[in-house]
Amino acid sequence: MELILKYFPDLTEDQINKFTKLEELYKDWNLKINVVSRKDIDELYLRHVLHSLAIAKLIQFEDGSKIMDVGTGGGFPGIPLAILFPECSFHLVDSIAKKLKVVNEVVEGLGLENVKTTHSRVEEIKDTYDFIVSRAVAVMPTFVHWIKGKVAKDQKNTLKNGVIYLKGGDLEEELKDYQTAIVYNISDYYTEAFYDTKKLVHLPIKWRG
Repeated sequence: MELILKYFPDLTEDQINKFTKLEELYKDWNLKINVVSRKDIDELYLRHVLHSLAIAKLIQFEDGSKIMDVGTGGGFPGIPLAILFPECSFHLVDSIAKKLKVVNEVVEGLGLENVKTTHSRVEEIKDTYDFIVSRAVAVMPTFVHWIKGKVAKDQKNTLKNGVIYLKGGDLEEELKDYQTAIVYNISDYYTEAFYDTKKLVHLPIKWRG
C-alpha cells in the first residue's frame, strides 16, 4: 500500500480503504479460484495494482467517461482504475467465467458501484466507450479487430478516444501499421526495476458510424 501512496499521495480516505482491502480480498479468493500466480499475489501492488494505475499517469479520465477493460482476467486494470475514478463507469469483459467470479466478488467486497462485468467475447459487446483498456491480451492488429465499432464518437478527454494498452518488450513490429500510436515508457513514471521494460500504448481510433 505504501507503493500506491508513493505515486498517488492524494487519495481520499475511501480510496485508501479500498486499495488496502484489495489485497485481503484477492488473497482470500485466489486460494479458492486461482487467477493470479502465487508470486504475483505476493507482489500484488507492484505487479498488478500499480501497473494498472500507470494509465492514470497518462490520463486523468474526465467524470462521466466510459471505459471497457477487455480480457480483464482478475480485474486488471479495471478494478484499480475504478477505485481511482469513482465518477467514471467501467465495463470489465472476459470470456472465462471463473475469472469473472473472482472479479465480481472483489467488486462486491469493495462496494464498487461504477463497475459492471460481462462474461462474453468482446466482439459480442454492442456498446461504445471513450477508451478501451487492456493488459496485453493479444497483438495490436488482433485487438483492434476485436474492438471495431466500439469507440465512442464524442470526445470528453484531452487524450483522443481509443485504445490504452499495457504491454512489454519491443513493440516496433506490432505497431508498424499504426502511425498514430504513441508508446510511453512506464519507467518514466515509476522507479521500480519491474517497470524497466513495461510500456503504455495509446492508439487513437476514429469513430466510424
